[in-house]
Amino acid sequence: MANKEILLVVEVFSNEKEIDKDVVFQAIESALEAATVKRHINTIKARVAIDRKTGDYKTYRQWDVVAPNPSCVGDVEFPTTQVLLEVAQLDDPAIKVGDVVEEEIDSVDFGRIAAQHAKQAIIQKVREAERKKIVDAYQSRMGELVTGIVKRIEKGSVFLDLGGHVEAFIAKEDMIPREAIRIGDRIRGYLKDVRLEQRGPQLFVSRTAPELLVALFRLEVPEIAEGTISIMGAARDPGSRAKLAVKSNDPRLDPVGSCVGMRGARVQSVTNELAGERVDIILWHPSEAQFVINAMSPAEIQSIIVDEDKHSMDLAVGSDNLSQAIGRGGQNVRLASQLTGWELNVIDASKAELNSEAEIGKVKQMFMDQLDIDADVALILAEVGFNTVEEIAYVPVSEMLDIEGFDEDLVNELRSRAKDALLISAIAAEETRETVHPAEDLLAMAGMDDDLAYELASQGIVTMDDLAEQSIDDLLNFSGITEERAAELIMKAREPWFAEAKSE
Repeated sequence: MANKEILLVVEVFSNEKEIDKDVVFQAIESALEAATVKRHINTIKARVAIDRKTGDYKTYRQWDVVAPNPSCVGDVEFPTTQVLLEVAQLDDPAIKVGDVVEEEIDSVDFGRIAAQHAKQAIIQKVREAERKKIVDAYQSRMGELVTGIVKRIEKGSVFLDLGGHVEAFIAKEDMIPREAIRIGDRIRGYLKDVRLEQRGPQLFVSRTAPELLVALFRLEVPEIAEGTISIMGAARDPGSRAKLAVKSNDPRLDPVGSCVGMRGARVQSVTNELAGERVDIILWHPSEAQFVINAMSPAEIQSIIVDEDKHSMDLAVGSDNLSQAIGRGGQNVRLASQLTGWELNVIDASKAELNSEAEIGKVKQMFMDQLDIDADVALILAEVGFNTVEEIAYVPVSEMLDIEGFDEDLVNELRSRAKDALLISAIAAEETRETVHPAEDLLAMAGMDDDLAYELASQGIVTMDDLAEQSIDDLLNFSGITEERAAELIMKAREPWFAEAKSE
Protein backbone atom coordinates (compact mmCIF):
# COMPACT_ATOMS: atom_id res chain seq x y z
CA MET A 1 0.00 0.00 0.00
CA ALA A 2 2.82 2.35 1.00
CA ASN A 3 4.45 2.08 -2.37
CA LYS A 4 1.25 3.18 -4.11
CA GLU A 5 0.89 6.16 -1.74
CA ILE A 6 4.45 7.25 -2.53
CA LEU A 7 3.85 7.04 -6.27
CA LEU A 8 0.58 8.98 -5.86
CA VAL A 9 2.27 11.77 -3.86
CA VAL A 10 5.06 12.01 -6.43
CA GLU A 11 2.57 12.19 -9.28
CA VAL A 12 0.45 14.91 -7.64
CA PHE A 13 3.34 17.16 -6.58
CA SER A 14 5.13 16.73 -9.90
CA ASN A 15 2.06 17.70 -11.93
CA GLU A 16 0.94 20.59 -9.71
CA LYS A 17 4.37 22.21 -9.42
CA GLU A 18 5.65 21.22 -12.85
CA ILE A 19 8.90 19.87 -11.47
CA ASP A 20 10.87 16.70 -12.06
CA LYS A 21 9.53 13.60 -10.28
CA ASP A 22 13.00 12.72 -9.01
CA VAL A 23 12.99 15.92 -6.93
CA VAL A 24 9.83 14.77 -5.12
CA PHE A 25 11.31 11.28 -4.62
CA GLN A 26 14.35 12.89 -2.99
CA ALA A 27 12.10 14.93 -0.70
CA ILE A 28 10.24 11.81 0.44
CA GLU A 29 13.55 10.00 0.99
CA SER A 30 14.70 12.90 3.19
CA ALA A 31 11.47 12.73 5.19
CA LEU A 32 11.82 8.97 5.71
CA GLU A 33 15.47 9.37 6.72
CA ALA A 34 14.52 12.03 9.29
CA ALA A 35 11.79 9.79 10.70
CA THR A 36 14.23 6.85 10.93
CA VAL A 37 16.78 8.93 12.87
CA LYS A 38 14.09 10.31 15.16
CA ARG A 39 12.86 6.87 16.30
CA HIS A 40 16.33 5.93 17.58
CA ILE A 41 17.43 7.05 21.05
CA ASN A 42 21.01 7.65 19.93
CA THR A 43 21.92 9.79 16.95
CA ILE A 44 22.45 7.69 13.85
CA LYS A 45 22.91 8.23 10.13
CA ALA A 46 20.38 6.70 7.73
CA ARG A 47 19.76 6.46 4.01
CA VAL A 48 16.47 5.61 2.30
CA ALA A 49 16.35 4.42 -1.30
CA ILE A 50 12.99 4.41 -3.11
CA ASP A 51 12.50 2.38 -6.27
CA ARG A 52 11.32 4.95 -8.82
CA LYS A 53 9.15 2.42 -10.67
CA THR A 54 7.46 0.42 -7.91
CA GLY A 55 7.57 2.83 -4.98
CA ASP A 56 9.17 0.17 -2.75
CA TYR A 57 11.88 1.47 -0.43
CA LYS A 58 14.68 0.18 1.79
CA THR A 59 16.40 1.83 4.74
CA TYR A 60 20.11 1.57 5.55
CA ARG A 61 21.99 2.58 8.68
CA GLN A 62 25.35 4.17 7.89
CA TRP A 63 28.75 4.42 9.57
CA ASP A 64 31.68 6.54 8.35
CA VAL A 65 34.97 4.63 8.11
CA VAL A 66 37.66 6.46 10.15
CA ALA A 67 41.29 5.92 11.17
CA PRO A 68 42.21 5.42 14.86
CA ASN A 69 42.33 8.68 16.85
CA PRO A 70 44.97 8.68 19.63
CA SER A 71 43.13 11.44 21.51
CA CYS A 72 40.02 9.26 21.93
CA VAL A 73 39.64 7.10 25.04
CA GLY A 74 37.58 4.54 23.13
CA ASP A 75 37.98 3.23 19.61
CA VAL A 76 36.14 6.06 17.87
CA GLU A 77 34.86 9.50 18.86
CA PHE A 78 31.25 8.89 17.72
CA PRO A 79 30.45 5.16 18.04
CA THR A 80 26.88 5.48 16.70
CA THR A 81 28.00 6.98 13.37
CA GLN A 82 31.66 5.87 12.98
CA VAL A 83 33.57 2.60 12.60
CA LEU A 84 37.32 1.92 12.70
CA LEU A 85 39.02 1.08 9.42
CA GLU A 86 40.40 -2.23 10.74
CA VAL A 87 36.93 -3.33 11.89
CA ALA A 88 35.32 -2.42 8.56
CA GLN A 89 38.03 -4.28 6.65
CA LEU A 90 37.01 -7.54 8.35
CA ASP A 91 33.95 -7.58 6.06
CA ASP A 92 35.46 -5.73 3.09
CA PRO A 93 39.28 -5.69 2.76
CA ALA A 94 39.07 -3.10 -0.07
CA ILE A 95 37.33 -0.47 2.06
CA LYS A 96 39.27 2.68 3.00
CA VAL A 97 39.01 5.74 5.24
CA GLY A 98 36.23 8.06 4.09
CA ASP A 99 34.03 5.26 2.75
CA VAL A 100 30.64 4.43 4.24
CA VAL A 101 29.52 1.10 5.70
CA GLU A 102 25.81 0.35 5.36
CA GLU A 103 23.50 -2.18 7.00
CA GLU A 104 19.84 -2.64 6.06
CA ILE A 105 17.42 -2.01 8.90
CA ASP A 106 13.64 -1.98 9.29
CA SER A 107 11.97 0.85 7.45
CA VAL A 108 9.48 3.19 9.03
CA ASP A 109 5.94 3.06 7.70
CA PHE A 110 5.32 5.82 5.21
CA GLY A 111 1.75 6.15 6.47
CA ARG A 112 2.91 6.73 10.06
CA ILE A 113 5.36 9.53 9.33
CA ALA A 114 4.39 12.73 11.05
CA ALA A 115 2.35 14.44 8.36
CA GLN A 116 3.75 17.89 9.01
CA HIS A 117 7.36 16.66 8.94
CA ALA A 118 6.92 14.89 5.62
CA LYS A 119 5.00 17.78 4.15
CA GLN A 120 7.66 20.32 5.16
CA ALA A 121 10.46 18.21 3.75
CA ILE A 122 8.64 17.77 0.46
CA ILE A 123 7.65 21.43 0.23
CA GLN A 124 11.25 22.50 0.93
CA LYS A 125 12.59 20.35 -1.89
CA VAL A 126 9.83 21.53 -4.19
CA ARG A 127 10.61 25.17 -3.40
CA GLU A 128 14.30 24.65 -4.07
CA ALA A 129 13.46 23.04 -7.40
CA GLU A 130 11.06 25.85 -8.27
CA ARG A 131 13.70 28.46 -7.44
CA LYS A 132 16.28 26.76 -9.59
CA LYS A 133 13.78 26.37 -12.40
CA ILE A 134 12.96 30.10 -12.33
CA VAL A 135 16.62 31.08 -12.23
CA ASP A 136 17.40 28.78 -15.15
CA ALA A 137 14.46 30.20 -17.12
CA TYR A 138 15.31 33.87 -16.54
CA GLN A 139 19.11 33.75 -16.50
CA SER A 140 19.20 33.86 -20.28
CA ARG A 141 16.68 36.73 -20.30
CA MET A 142 18.85 39.04 -18.21
CA GLY A 143 19.11 42.38 -20.01
CA GLU A 144 15.65 42.07 -21.54
CA LEU A 145 12.39 43.92 -21.05
CA VAL A 146 9.93 42.26 -18.63
CA THR A 147 6.28 43.13 -18.00
CA GLY A 148 4.39 42.45 -14.79
CA ILE A 149 1.49 43.46 -12.58
CA VAL A 150 2.19 45.33 -9.35
CA LYS A 151 1.55 42.76 -6.63
CA ARG A 152 2.49 44.77 -3.54
CA ILE A 153 4.36 47.92 -2.50
CA GLU A 154 6.64 47.99 0.53
CA LYS A 155 8.41 51.20 1.63
CA GLY A 156 8.70 52.45 -1.92
CA SER A 157 9.89 49.12 -3.35
CA VAL A 158 7.62 47.22 -5.72
CA PHE A 159 7.00 43.50 -6.20
CA LEU A 160 5.85 42.48 -9.68
CA ASP A 161 3.92 39.37 -10.63
CA LEU A 162 5.38 38.19 -13.94
CA GLY A 163 2.96 35.25 -14.18
CA GLY A 164 3.56 31.56 -13.58
CA HIS A 165 4.22 32.15 -9.84
CA VAL A 166 7.25 34.26 -10.76
CA GLU A 167 7.89 37.43 -8.77
CA ALA A 168 10.27 40.30 -9.58
CA PHE A 169 11.58 42.99 -7.27
CA ILE A 170 12.10 46.70 -8.04
CA ALA A 171 14.08 48.46 -5.29
CA LYS A 172 13.07 51.98 -4.28
CA GLU A 173 16.21 53.43 -5.89
CA ASP A 174 15.32 51.67 -9.16
CA MET A 175 11.87 53.27 -9.27
CA ILE A 176 11.25 56.48 -11.19
CA PRO A 177 11.03 59.32 -8.63
CA ARG A 178 7.52 60.56 -7.85
CA GLU A 179 5.97 57.95 -10.15
CA ALA A 180 2.39 57.10 -9.14
CA ILE A 181 2.24 53.29 -8.92
CA ARG A 182 -0.76 51.38 -7.58
CA ILE A 183 -1.41 47.71 -6.92
CA GLY A 184 -2.78 46.12 -10.08
CA ASP A 185 -0.93 48.42 -12.48
CA ARG A 186 0.85 46.78 -15.40
CA ILE A 187 4.38 48.17 -15.82
CA ARG A 188 7.58 47.31 -17.68
CA GLY A 189 11.13 47.15 -16.43
CA TYR A 190 14.67 46.17 -17.36
CA LEU A 191 15.77 42.81 -15.94
CA LYS A 192 19.22 43.73 -14.62
CA ASP A 193 20.06 40.74 -12.40
CA VAL A 194 18.94 37.22 -11.50
CA ARG A 195 20.14 35.72 -8.20
CA LEU A 196 19.21 32.58 -6.25
CA GLU A 197 18.77 33.80 -2.69
CA GLN A 198 17.74 32.16 0.57
CA ARG A 199 14.25 33.64 0.45
CA GLY A 200 13.78 32.47 -3.11
CA PRO A 201 14.80 33.50 -6.58
CA GLN A 202 15.09 37.22 -6.94
CA LEU A 203 14.63 38.84 -10.30
CA PHE A 204 15.93 42.40 -9.93
CA VAL A 205 14.23 44.87 -12.24
CA SER A 206 15.02 48.54 -12.86
CA ARG A 207 12.80 51.38 -14.06
CA THR A 208 15.68 53.90 -14.04
CA ALA A 209 18.36 52.13 -16.11
CA PRO A 210 19.25 53.69 -19.50
CA GLU A 211 18.90 50.17 -20.92
CA LEU A 212 15.14 50.35 -20.27
CA LEU A 213 14.93 53.36 -22.58
CA VAL A 214 16.84 51.44 -25.25
CA ALA A 215 14.61 48.37 -24.87
CA LEU A 216 11.42 50.43 -25.12
CA PHE A 217 12.55 52.11 -28.35
CA ARG A 218 13.56 48.73 -29.74
CA LEU A 219 10.01 47.61 -29.03
CA GLU A 220 8.34 50.71 -30.49
CA VAL A 221 10.57 51.28 -33.55
CA PRO A 222 10.66 48.32 -35.98
CA GLU A 223 13.66 49.82 -37.81
CA ILE A 224 15.74 49.41 -34.62
CA ALA A 225 14.70 45.79 -34.17
CA GLU A 226 15.52 45.11 -37.83
CA GLY A 227 18.97 46.72 -37.52
CA THR A 228 18.30 49.53 -40.00
CA ILE A 229 18.76 52.01 -37.13
CA SER A 230 21.36 51.55 -34.39
CA ILE A 231 21.16 52.98 -30.89
CA MET A 232 24.59 54.41 -30.03
CA GLY A 233 23.94 55.42 -26.42
CA ALA A 234 21.42 56.60 -23.86
CA ALA A 235 21.42 58.83 -20.80
CA ARG A 236 18.59 59.45 -18.36
CA ASP A 237 17.46 61.68 -15.56
CA PRO A 238 14.65 59.26 -14.62
CA GLY A 239 11.17 60.71 -14.79
CA SER A 240 12.39 64.07 -16.07
CA ARG A 241 14.47 63.93 -19.24
CA ALA A 242 16.55 61.58 -21.37
CA LYS A 243 18.76 61.64 -24.46
CA LEU A 244 19.04 58.81 -27.00
CA ALA A 245 21.74 58.76 -29.70
CA VAL A 246 20.84 57.01 -32.95
CA LYS A 247 22.36 56.48 -36.37
CA SER A 248 20.99 55.12 -39.63
CA ASN A 249 22.56 52.18 -41.44
CA ASP A 250 20.59 53.17 -44.53
CA PRO A 251 21.45 56.63 -45.98
CA ARG A 252 17.88 56.97 -47.25
CA LEU A 253 16.40 56.73 -43.76
CA ASP A 254 16.12 59.55 -41.23
CA PRO A 255 16.84 57.88 -37.84
CA VAL A 256 15.57 60.77 -35.73
CA GLY A 257 12.27 61.01 -37.61
CA SER A 258 11.78 57.24 -37.45
CA CYS A 259 12.22 57.22 -33.68
CA VAL A 260 9.93 60.20 -33.17
CA GLY A 261 7.23 58.62 -35.36
CA MET A 262 4.23 60.11 -37.08
CA ARG A 263 3.13 63.14 -35.04
CA GLY A 264 5.48 61.97 -32.28
CA ALA A 265 3.52 58.77 -31.66
CA ARG A 266 6.52 56.50 -31.07
CA VAL A 267 8.45 58.75 -28.71
CA GLN A 268 5.21 59.65 -26.90
CA SER A 269 4.53 55.97 -26.27
CA VAL A 270 7.92 55.65 -24.58
CA THR A 271 7.36 58.86 -22.62
CA ASN A 272 4.02 57.53 -21.32
CA GLU A 273 5.70 54.31 -20.15
CA LEU A 274 8.37 56.33 -18.29
CA ALA A 275 6.02 58.53 -16.28
CA GLY A 276 6.22 61.51 -18.65
CA GLU A 277 10.00 61.47 -19.10
CA ARG A 278 10.83 63.75 -22.06
CA VAL A 279 13.17 62.10 -24.57
CA ASP A 280 15.51 63.99 -26.92
CA ILE A 281 16.47 61.97 -30.00
CA ILE A 282 20.09 62.84 -30.90
CA LEU A 283 21.73 62.17 -34.24
CA TRP A 284 25.01 60.34 -33.64
CA HIS A 285 28.06 61.57 -35.57
CA PRO A 286 31.50 59.94 -36.07
CA SER A 287 33.14 63.29 -35.26
CA GLU A 288 33.12 63.52 -31.47
CA ALA A 289 32.98 67.31 -31.51
CA GLN A 290 29.93 67.28 -33.80
CA PHE A 291 28.35 64.54 -31.69
CA VAL A 292 28.75 66.77 -28.62
CA ILE A 293 27.15 69.69 -30.51
CA ASN A 294 24.20 67.44 -31.40
CA ALA A 295 23.95 66.12 -27.83
CA MET A 296 23.74 69.66 -26.42
CA SER A 297 20.57 70.29 -28.43
CA PRO A 298 18.49 72.44 -28.25
CA ALA A 299 21.32 74.77 -27.15
CA GLU A 300 23.45 76.29 -29.95
CA ILE A 301 27.21 75.93 -29.54
CA GLN A 302 29.37 78.72 -30.97
CA SER A 303 32.80 77.14 -30.51
CA ILE A 304 34.52 74.15 -28.92
CA ILE A 305 37.93 73.76 -27.33
CA VAL A 306 38.96 70.09 -27.06
CA ASP A 307 41.42 68.83 -24.43
CA GLU A 308 42.35 65.29 -25.45
CA ASP A 309 44.51 64.69 -22.36
CA LYS A 310 41.69 65.47 -19.92
CA HIS A 311 39.06 64.07 -22.30
CA SER A 312 37.09 67.27 -21.86
CA MET A 313 35.56 69.99 -24.04
CA ASP A 314 34.87 73.64 -23.31
CA LEU A 315 31.66 74.69 -25.05
CA ALA A 316 31.17 78.38 -25.74
CA VAL A 317 27.57 79.55 -26.01
CA GLY A 318 25.94 82.97 -26.27
CA SER A 319 24.95 84.74 -23.07
CA ASP A 320 21.25 84.50 -23.96
CA ASN A 321 21.63 80.77 -24.57
CA LEU A 322 23.69 79.95 -21.49
CA SER A 323 20.88 78.82 -19.18
CA GLN A 324 19.38 76.60 -21.89
CA ALA A 325 22.74 74.94 -22.57
CA ILE A 326 23.27 74.17 -18.90
CA GLY A 327 19.66 73.19 -18.24
CA ARG A 328 17.77 73.18 -14.96
CA GLY A 329 20.17 72.04 -12.27
CA GLY A 330 22.78 71.34 -14.94
CA GLN A 331 20.55 68.64 -16.45
CA ASN A 332 21.20 69.31 -20.15
CA VAL A 333 24.99 69.40 -19.96
CA ARG A 334 25.05 66.46 -17.54
CA LEU A 335 22.99 64.22 -19.84
CA ALA A 336 25.06 65.28 -22.86
CA SER A 337 28.22 64.40 -20.93
CA GLN A 338 26.86 60.95 -20.00
CA LEU A 339 25.74 60.33 -23.58
CA THR A 340 29.02 61.30 -25.25
CA GLY A 341 31.47 60.18 -22.59
CA TRP A 342 33.21 63.59 -22.55
CA GLU A 343 33.52 65.97 -19.63
CA LEU A 344 31.71 69.08 -20.86
CA ASN A 345 32.16 72.61 -19.52
CA VAL A 346 29.75 75.31 -20.69
CA ILE A 347 31.21 78.81 -20.77
CA ASP A 348 29.99 82.22 -21.88
CA ALA A 349 31.18 82.87 -25.44
CA SER A 350 32.13 86.48 -24.69
CA LYS A 351 34.24 85.43 -21.71
CA ALA A 352 35.74 82.57 -23.71
CA GLU A 353 36.77 85.01 -26.40
CA LEU A 354 38.44 87.26 -23.83
CA ASN A 355 40.23 84.29 -22.26
CA SER A 356 41.34 83.11 -25.69
CA GLU A 357 42.66 86.56 -26.58
CA ALA A 358 44.51 86.77 -23.26
CA GLU A 359 46.04 83.33 -23.79
CA ILE A 360 47.10 84.22 -27.35
CA GLY A 361 48.65 87.46 -26.09
CA LYS A 362 50.57 85.56 -23.42
CA VAL A 363 51.92 83.03 -25.94
CA LYS A 364 52.73 85.82 -28.41
CA GLN A 365 54.81 87.67 -25.83
CA MET A 366 56.63 84.47 -24.88
CA PHE A 367 57.60 83.87 -28.55
CA MET A 368 58.77 87.46 -28.91
CA ASP A 369 60.96 87.18 -25.81
CA GLN A 370 62.45 83.74 -26.42
CA LEU A 371 62.80 83.79 -30.23
CA ASP A 372 63.51 87.51 -30.67
CA ILE A 373 60.90 87.87 -33.42
CA ASP A 374 58.53 90.71 -34.25
CA ALA A 375 54.96 90.88 -32.97
CA ASP A 376 53.30 89.97 -36.29
CA VAL A 377 55.14 86.67 -36.69
CA ALA A 378 54.65 85.81 -33.01
CA LEU A 379 50.91 86.52 -33.30
CA ILE A 380 50.55 84.25 -36.35
CA LEU A 381 52.32 81.41 -34.53
CA ALA A 382 50.03 81.79 -31.51
CA GLU A 383 46.85 82.03 -33.61
CA VAL A 384 47.58 78.86 -35.61
CA GLY A 385 47.95 76.88 -32.41
CA PHE A 386 51.63 76.88 -31.38
CA ASN A 387 51.95 77.09 -27.60
CA THR A 388 55.58 76.22 -26.83
CA VAL A 389 59.05 76.77 -28.26
CA GLU A 390 59.50 72.98 -28.38
CA GLU A 391 56.64 72.68 -30.89
CA ILE A 392 58.31 75.20 -33.22
CA ALA A 393 61.67 73.46 -32.92
CA TYR A 394 60.46 69.96 -33.73
CA VAL A 395 57.19 70.21 -35.70
CA PRO A 396 57.59 68.93 -39.30
CA VAL A 397 58.70 71.63 -41.73
CA SER A 398 55.78 70.80 -44.03
CA GLU A 399 53.25 71.84 -41.36
CA MET A 400 54.88 75.24 -40.87
CA LEU A 401 55.09 75.79 -44.64
CA ASP A 402 51.30 75.41 -44.75
CA ILE A 403 50.97 78.66 -42.76
CA GLU A 404 50.03 81.49 -45.08
CA GLY A 405 52.96 83.89 -45.62
CA PHE A 406 55.63 81.49 -44.30
CA ASP A 407 58.39 80.49 -46.74
CA GLU A 408 61.22 77.99 -46.30
CA ASP A 409 63.78 80.58 -45.19
CA LEU A 410 61.48 81.92 -42.46
CA VAL A 411 60.59 78.45 -41.25
CA ASN A 412 64.23 77.35 -41.03
CA GLU A 413 65.14 80.55 -39.19
CA LEU A 414 62.32 80.06 -36.67
CA ARG A 415 63.27 76.42 -36.07
CA SER A 416 66.92 77.39 -35.61
CA ARG A 417 66.07 80.11 -33.09
CA ALA A 418 63.75 77.74 -31.24
CA LYS A 419 66.47 75.09 -30.89
CA ASP A 420 68.94 77.74 -29.71
CA ALA A 421 66.42 78.96 -27.13
CA LEU A 422 65.90 75.41 -25.85
CA LEU A 423 69.65 74.88 -25.60
CA ILE A 424 70.13 78.12 -23.67
CA SER A 425 67.27 77.16 -21.36
CA ALA A 426 68.80 73.73 -20.73
CA ILE A 427 72.21 75.24 -19.94
CA ALA A 428 70.60 77.75 -17.59
CA ALA A 429 68.68 74.96 -15.85
CA GLU A 430 71.91 72.98 -15.40
CA GLU A 431 73.68 75.99 -13.94
CA THR A 432 70.76 76.50 -11.60
CA ARG A 433 71.08 72.91 -10.39
CA GLU A 434 74.72 73.55 -9.53
CA THR A 435 74.06 76.74 -7.59
CA VAL A 436 70.55 76.28 -6.17
CA HIS A 437 69.51 73.25 -4.14
CA PRO A 438 65.95 72.53 -3.00
CA ALA A 439 65.49 71.32 0.59
CA GLU A 440 65.24 67.61 1.31
CA ASP A 441 61.60 67.88 2.37
CA LEU A 442 60.68 69.45 -0.97
CA LEU A 443 62.56 66.79 -2.95
CA ALA A 444 60.97 63.95 -0.96
CA MET A 445 57.42 65.36 -1.07
CA ALA A 446 54.80 63.13 -2.72
CA GLY A 447 53.97 64.30 -6.26
CA MET A 448 57.27 66.21 -6.64
CA ASP A 449 59.95 65.44 -9.23
CA ASP A 450 63.57 66.63 -9.28
CA ASP A 451 63.24 68.90 -12.32
CA LEU A 452 60.30 70.77 -10.86
CA ALA A 453 61.94 70.99 -7.42
CA TYR A 454 65.06 72.62 -8.89
CA GLU A 455 62.92 74.95 -11.03
CA LEU A 456 60.96 75.99 -7.93
CA ALA A 457 64.19 76.48 -5.98
CA SER A 458 65.55 78.74 -8.72
CA GLN A 459 62.61 81.07 -8.01
CA GLY A 460 63.12 81.03 -4.27
CA ILE A 461 60.69 78.19 -3.42
CA VAL A 462 63.18 75.99 -1.58
CA THR A 463 61.20 74.23 1.17
CA MET A 464 57.76 72.72 1.64
CA ASP A 465 56.83 75.76 3.72
CA ASP A 466 57.78 78.01 0.82
CA LEU A 467 55.57 75.95 -1.50
CA ALA A 468 52.70 75.98 0.99
CA GLU A 469 52.61 79.77 0.87
CA GLN A 470 52.11 79.84 -2.93
CA SER A 471 48.82 80.19 -4.80
CA ILE A 472 47.70 78.10 -7.74
CA ASP A 473 48.29 81.02 -10.13
CA ASP A 474 51.86 81.33 -8.86
CA LEU A 475 52.65 77.73 -9.83
CA LEU A 476 51.07 77.91 -13.29
CA ASN A 477 54.13 79.81 -14.51
CA PHE A 478 56.28 76.70 -14.07
CA SER A 479 56.67 74.15 -16.87
CA GLY A 480 54.23 71.24 -17.00
CA ILE A 481 52.03 72.54 -14.17
CA THR A 482 48.25 72.35 -14.53
CA GLU A 483 45.72 73.83 -12.14
CA GLU A 484 44.91 70.36 -10.81
CA ARG A 485 48.54 69.48 -10.12
CA ALA A 486 49.25 72.90 -8.62
CA ALA A 487 46.36 72.45 -6.18
CA GLU A 488 47.53 68.94 -5.22
CA LEU A 489 51.11 70.08 -4.60
CA ILE A 490 50.05 73.06 -2.48
CA MET A 491 47.67 70.93 -0.36
CA LYS A 492 50.39 68.30 0.14
CA ALA A 493 52.83 71.02 1.22
CA ARG A 494 50.26 72.36 3.71
CA GLU A 495 49.57 68.98 5.35
CA PRO A 496 52.15 69.57 8.14
CA TRP A 497 50.34 72.85 8.96
CA PHE A 498 47.02 71.03 9.36
CA ALA A 499 48.66 68.34 11.50
CA GLU A 500 50.13 70.95 13.84
CA ALA A 501 46.81 72.77 14.15
CA LYS A 502 45.02 69.52 15.03
CA SER A 503 47.60 68.58 17.69
CA GLU A 504 47.13 71.95 19.38
